[in-house]
Amino acid sequence: MKLSKIAFLIATAGLLTACGGSDSDNSTPVIETGTFNLGVSDNPADAKKVTIAFKQVVLKNDAGSISFDVSEDGELKQVDLLEFQGSEVETLVSGQDVVVGEYQMCIYMENSEVVNEESSYVQTMDEAIAGLTTNSNGSCGGVGAEDDNTGRLFFNKAFTIAAGNNSFVAEFNLQKGLQGPKGNKDYWTLKPTSVQLVNSAEVGAIAGSVSTEVMEQCEMAAGGSEFSSAVYLYPEATALENMDDFRDSESQFIMVAPIAAARVNPVLDANDDVVSYDYEFGFVVANNYSLGYTCVAQNDDPELPNTPEDDPAFFLHADEQEVIVINGETTERSF
Repeated sequence: MKLSKIAFLIATAGLLTACGGSDSDNSTPVIETGTFNLGVSDNPADAKKVTIAFKQVVLKNDAGSISFDVSEDGELKQVDLLEFQGSEVETLVSGQDVVVGEYQMCIYMENSEVVNEESSYVQTMDEAIAGLTTNSNGSCGGVGAEDDNTGRLFFNKAFTIAAGNNSFVAEFNLQKGLQGPKGNKDYWTLKPTSVQLVNSAEVGAIAGSVSTEVMEQCEMAAGGSEFSSAVYLYPEATALENMDDFRDSESQFIMVAPIAAARVNPVLDANDDVVSYDYEFGFVVANNYSLGYTCVAQNDDPELPNTPEDDPAFFLHADEQEVIVINGETTERSF
């Protein structure tokens, strides 16, 4: 990983001189730094692979910008987000000293509108492959990739790098922000707003399983032959009948949008037999939450209208209440 500090060092040069005192003062100024680490993780979508080719990470503040080239041996760093679900994380930046203070961040990826397995792409369950882009671009404090095929994921919310070790995770909510090909576009689009930055020191996790009995009951209620199981995370005290999907609701009732969703995955033994169906939310801010289970997550398309006429296509079958998350701990809750 290459590190570019040019803009940042120029911006802080005046600060170093000011702290140095007079010419007769031989004391060495001390600039306090913290260690910056950044990884990526995913709350998954209904796909087989969602691969992003990352280029660089840029931090910015009033003093300037600092850029981290995350390529490896001259090649873009490709990450299949579906391999890093729950608390699993792939590292982009590790062990970099940064002056303490408040920052904003941009992550740059390579856009690919054509099928290119060396770049960013999506592979669906039927093995079809298409390119992946994000529709945001531009610099981050005057720094950023300028190639035409570069997309930017920008985090508006400022965060603090303190003395000591600072570990952050850019968590992608693909269920909410991944859009399939539409109209004359034969590539996928990732909404820049579908990723949030979390501080690993301020989060816990939720994990558990879904019984085959609950899954079968849901599938019987849904009818049809296509099912996709997921657990949805909601704010505290969200009743089952008020749990909505990621689409904009036009319901006359009080509906609550989910915070995130986690895929329910089969767990296999040494003989490849299914022993359980598990889910996990890896990075949840400490608080009180509700959970909802559905077997028809494939019908939750944020780009489709959510009207009373098509509500039966998606529903939450079971809920869990009073799910309390504590920093650094995993809350176990099963359906």
